[in-house]
Amino acid sequence: MEQKMYNVTIQGETKQYPEGISYGDIVKEYEGTTEAPVILVMADGRLRELHKHLKSDCEIRFVTTKDPIGHKTYCRSATMILLKAIYDVAGQENIDKVVIHYSIGDGYYFTMKGPMELTQDFIDRVKAQMHKIVDANLPIVKRSVSTSEAVALFHKHHMYDKELLFNYRRGSKVNLYSIESFEDYFYGFMANHTGFIKTFDLFLYEGGFVLQLPTQKEPDKVPEFKPREKVFHVQKESQEWGDKLDIATVGELNEKVTRGGIQDILLIQEAMQEAKISEIAARIASERNKKFVMIAGPSSSGKTTFSHRLSIQLAAHGMKPHPIAVDNYFVDRHLTPVDEFGEKNFECLEAIDVEKFNEDMLALLDGKRVEMPVFNFKTGTREYKGDFLQLEKDDVLVIEGIHGLNDKLSYALPKESKFKIYISALTQLNIDEHNRIPTTDGRLIRRIVRDARTRGTSAKETIARWSSVRRGEEQNIFPFQEEADAMFNSALIYELACLKVYAEPLLFGIDKSEPEYIEAKRLLKFFEYFVPVPSEAVPHNSILREFIGGSCFNV
Repeated sequence: MEQKMYNVTIQGETKQYPEGISYGDIVKEYEGTTEAPVILVMADGRLRELHKHLKSDCEIRFVTTKDPIGHKTYCRSATMILLKAIYDVAGQENIDKVVIHYSIGDGYYFTMKGPMELTQDFIDRVKAQMHKIVDANLPIVKRSVSTSEAVALFHKHHMYDKELLFNYRRGSKVNLYSIESFEDYFYGFMANHTGFIKTFDLFLYEGGFVLQLPTQKEPDKVPEFKPREKVFHVQKESQEWGDKLDIATVGELNEKVTRGGIQDILLIQEAMQEAKISEIAARIASERNKKFVMIAGPSSSGKTTFSHRLSIQLAAHGMKPHPIAVDNYFVDRHLTPVDEFGEKNFECLEAIDVEKFNEDMLALLDGKRVEMPVFNFKTGTREYKGDFLQLEKDDVLVIEGIHGLNDKLSYALPKESKFKIYISALTQLNIDEHNRIPTTDGRLIRRIVRDARTRGTSAKETIARWSSVRRGEEQNIFPFQEEADAMFNSALIYELACLKVYAEPLLFGIDKSEPEYIEAKRLLKFFEYFVPVPSEAVPHNSILREFIGGSCFNV
């Protein structure tokens, strides 16, 4: 019988391929023609792993390790190879649990529990084993099993986090990946074989170890390890909070929700945050020379609510706070610089009238009476409406803006007069021991919900703009994190289960034909892990209220 042939369009050229050929075999013909290795493909807009087979005419677009999805696939596959190498070297009986926690520098921080001691010799042997696995080009095999079968399998392998997670999964099937006899579950696609993961490093760090990985921009090079130590210790503190509450994973959170314990967890978490805000306020109040509290953080970190709550705590410590939004010092819109795509760049420092900001702040520091500006976002101009301010002995300015930690914004102000605070939503929850939740996912979900409610922006528009927002953060916020005098983690351990109720309908509104559908589908799959938490019990001063509505503050 004659083999059926299909028309496949790649890079504008149409060729014929036999039915059943793998996408990996098609990609082989194009080796060396792409900037970086092709790790996945898009077939008629649908993401496909390379072991999948051709079943119809289609247009194929290559996804390389330089693409965001391709880079995540590389990192996920590297994690699986690391886990296999650990069990190969130590033996399953000597490892109770290996846990991936959060990103640090350009890698991931892990901890390990069990009889096997975490030493330099052990790490060296694991790294050598990883290279052996990579050099062997071992296939990464995917199979689909029933949820009940997966739960039994996880129990057998002592993967109790996964067992608990899938007890709450509605889907009837679970995709498992294996390298030889090592099998595990991962949230997201994998490389076709281990040979893709050529670039990595492994070393001990702070009671655990770091798997250092290449960046998206340079996928063939391991960057120098540059830990942001203050951020790391905030993440570690938040992880310890989760451990105290017995909620380290989504499965454990679901247990609390279904067994009626979420109300207490919610109130304890909010109390923990309030205690942290009070602690920061006490530090500021104890240093009487601090006149400018500079607050900065990435998009959707809850800066506005935090500023209000900090102001209340400052007042409780005998100070008189005045909020100042750096956004009121925007240059008139026709003077706003444009980025490399020709779009107005509101996130660069040049979008702010830095000279006027410093002039006003210095005048206030000198005890002068200053008329404060208000930026009219409708007309794109700065306005003055008779809002005067004069600082007295116990007065302090609470200044919020993305450039707050950058001394170029406040270059004229004496260093000793400034107290810098970095705020971000550093998700402390894991899906399970081997699948982390990126902090960027938490912030994106917050933004989707907030912008739909306050600006009428669709989830499609928010997702489309997110990469631009992230570029702005990488340029203007993250390089200055370690300049902070204090750090605050605004992520709440229960929030994703609460945001699910608001985000899902918005994500379902993205049509399958839209380029943003792939991201929407990923987030919808992610929400399947969570049992929803109703928002009625969320306090009205909670940072979460900035996103879901009902805040007692003007946010």
